[in-house]
Amino acid sequence: MNRREAIALSWDPHLDEAPKVTAKGSGLLADELIRLAREHNIPIREDHDMVQIFSLLDIGEAIPPEVHTAMAEILAYIYWTNQQYSDIFADD
Repeated sequence: MNRREAIALSWDPHLDEAPKVTAKGSGLLADELIRLAREHNIPIREDHDMVQIFSLLDIGEAIPPEVHTAMAEILAYIYWTNQQYSDIFADD
């Protein structure tokens, strides 16, 4: 049986050249990271391959240029998700 794994990323485009790993874990820790993300309305993307890549990085380490394409996919997903939320709340 595979254990659930989670990686948390953060990025301030005004301060950082690339997103950084801010937390990571498996099992119960992964479940807690996912719970906190949901609690704070942080978009979650499930992608086993990306988790495998990013789990090789240390906490605080920036995403290296070799995986920027994968990172671009994540950012596109986040922008799309944010647009969906703004459309939902604009109707209120």
